[in-house]
Amino acid sequence: MPSSINKQFRQLETLREADMTRVHDIYPNDRVSLREVGLRDGLQLVKTFPSTAAKQRWVRDEYAAGVRHFEVGSFLPAKTFPQFVDVRDVIATVAALPGAHGVALALNERGVNEALASGVAEIASVVSATEEHSQANANRSRESAIENIRRLCELRDASAHRPLVNAAISMGLGCSIVGAVDPNEVLRLTEKLYEVGVDMVAIADTVGYAGPKQVGELTRGAVKIAGSKPVCVHLHDTRGMGIANASAALDEGARVLDGSLGGLGGCPFAPGATGNVVFEDLVFLCESKGFPTGIDLDRLIEVRSILKAEMPGETLYGGLARAGLPRGTRAKAA
Repeated sequence: MPSSINKQFRQLETLREADMTRVHDIYPNDRVSLREVGLRDGLQLVKTFPSTAAKQRWVRDEYAAGVRHFEVGSFLPAKTFPQFVDVRDVIATVAALPGAHGVALALNERGVNEALASGVAEIASVVSATEEHSQANANRSRESAIENIRRLCELRDASAHRPLVNAAISMGLGCSIVGAVDPNEVLRLTEKLYEVGVDMVAIADTVGYAGPKQVGELTRGAVKIAGSKPVCVHLHDTRGMGIANASAALDEGARVLDGSLGGLGGCPFAPGATGNVVFEDLVFLCESKGFPTGIDLDRLIEVRSILKAEMPGETLYGGLARAGLPRGTRAKAA
């Protein structure tokens, strides 16, 4: 091998080792990381949305409660998705908080380039679990979607700040078009996504079809494929299984879980969907299972007041907010 190629190979290996260290710093394997996705997934379908100042208070108040991982918005056309026009301002707000980590969604190369220019710490993208959903939702094949993510990884590698890249497998536990999804196909996609260079794969029950058995078995398979890399499980509570499914995912080795404050959100492909797993209830689940979160639940619940004031027409969910913590229970921020 020529010395110049040898040098380039060693440099690439050094960068990859540094990237893996950074992944483990942000998503440690020995504890649970909870990502609050209300500012992106939670605002996807709302008719009214918070002002930029209110979003910034939302982030800062959750941070004060102990939250460290925030999905902050999407790089999508402002004309179609005006709720994300201020995504760069929210990214900057998260970046200014020591130890906070921001994630933004980008679905094409234009969006990826905008995300890279913003300096966001992590870029997310999506592949559908079924060919039918991929064609209906994005007008492209799954293989084309994977090639887009390969390109995203190449752009990351060429960038100055090398953000993390995660890829969600939407409809991973049931599809709104074809129904049941073969878990082996989801695991094939998981393996392929790690091969093209993503730092993390997220298994998404986008329409809330699954129960704990399905979630546990698929999580176990994904964790085995991921090796030392993290696996995220993204759940919706459409049929009331969200917390039970999160518990099953934890039992099988998932250490990154998504939820939204007040269960805000909903999927356009799941009529009647009640949104993501309630973030507050997810924190309580983790604490009850012996996974410290460093999140003060009393202070976290207080942040709901921002949502109530800014979006009075949106329904907020959550057993903990309704009933309160059990007597004598406190989960205080570290």
